[in-house]
Amino acid sequence: MFDAELLSILLPALVAGLLVLSTHVLLGQQVLKRGIIFIDLAIAQVAALGAIVSHMDHNIEDMPFVHVWMPALFALAGAGVIAWMAKKLTSELEAMIGCFYVLSAVAAMLLLANDPHGAELLKQLMSGQILWVSWSQLVLPAVVSAAILVLIALRPQLLDGAGFYFLFAIVITLSVELVGVYLVFSTLILPALALNKFTGKSKLAWAYAVGIVGYIAGLLLSATYDLPSGAAIVATLAISALVFRQLVKLRSTTA
Repeated sequence: MFDAELLSILLPALVAGLLVLSTHVLLGQQVLKRGIIFIDLAIAQVAALGAIVSHMDHNIEDMPFVHVWMPALFALAGAGVIAWMAKKLTSELEAMIGCFYVLSAVAAMLLLANDPHGAELLKQLMSGQILWVSWSQLVLPAVVSAAILVLIALRPQLLDGAGFYFLFAIVITLSVELVGVYLVFSTLILPALALNKFTGKSKLAWAYAVGIVGYIAGLLLSATYDLPSGAAIVATLAISALVFRQLVKLRSTTA
């Protein structure tokens, strides 16, 4: 069905998706637990804003690894702001995070308003370019994702404190570079929502299954019908989440 050339494109894309899933499914459950759904969109948008700022200045754009450390700086600063708001504005936190996201999105649009390639860059940051990910691009995300998973395994209490926001910022920065803002949000929230009502011990494993099914189906759909990969994966993730959520509901009614 697929020739060697197509498989050489799909395999790195699938590995990129699995790397994103490895941390996002875990963090997504924490996001849902805290009730701060917009945090992923906000931090992802701030990281994208960092990428846009580096693009605006050619002197900065030519600096080594600027596509990593500039978005990371912005994301960490954004995480610091949200961590502060979590302490000072608890009752209005979700609304404030939503405003933070909107302001970051508007800032990105204003910065790119007079850039002839602005629309294309904005589209790339939002929708991602997962089908064009190379093996070399996966090295840093793989190392960082493994380090964060080990850190969480050794110190799970990090997910409950303010350190969560900074771990979140690092993870989101790398993910936006790989898959774009929309897919980052979908990967965090949809698997978590799918299993939100599930009370069994295998909740996390099933959440990963939702994500894996969604990514594989989306990549196959994109390759078969020549559809935008990011949009296709978001759609199949949503369908996968809906199916699993219905199965959980069916299980609870028959138990």
